Amino acid sequence: MTRVLLVEDDPQLVRALVINLQARHYGVDAAPDGTTALRLAAARQPDVVFVDLGLPDMDGVDVIRALRGWTRMPILVLSARQTSDEKVAALDAGADDYITKPFSMDELLARLRAAVRRTEEAPLTPETALVETEDFSIDLLTKRAVRGGRDVRLTPTEWHLLEILITHPGQLITQKHLLREVWGISQSNKSNYLRVYMAQLRRKLERDPSHPRHLITEPGMGYRFEG
Repeated sequence: MTRVLLVEDDPQLVRALVINLQARHYGVDAAPDGTTALRLAAARQPDVVFVDLGLPDMDGVDVIRALRGWTRMPILVLSARQTSDEKVAALDAGADDYITKPFSMDELLARLRAAVRRTEEAPLTPETALVETEDFSIDLLTKRAVRGGRDVRLTPTEWHLLEILITHPGQLITQKHLLREVWGISQSNKSNYLRVYMAQLRRKLERDPSHPRHLITEPGMGYRFEG
């Protein structure tokens, strides 16, 4: 059974989420604040964490940072905050996805399925796992990225997006395909997710993020990886 930790201080929302998740055979724990969340995460070892940013005792971004200090479990933000700066702060702290309130239950469940699917993918072989460019190297088997001799930390969502691109070198991967595979959605109006994550990957991996050599945008269509 997939176990989910809900970090949310709105009791009505928690009740609705617990009912819907348990009806679909997820195990659910709930924490009303960040302190309880960190204690439950360590004790229960959930498979996925949902985090509200507006918690009574600490900012949800601090909860994300604390979790990322010891785990790579998928972390999905649930928040009414909608500015790009706040979304980027949560993603940079280590969140894998950002769901803006109010949201539909179908969308949340699709994002949850996508997060679980990313953790269940079949392992690669050593022969196909190592990808090297002039600027960075990626070992998909050990989940290790190196640039300039230093390890680069990537979130699970960043890894999944990067894996799709670099295992299809030179091929155009459409926005719709990436949205479906990485987030479980296919609406073109959600392409801002891709822009945010591709900007993060370029900032972490490219020598000149404003003029990328490896993570290429095909305007209006999608993205491709050039080695």
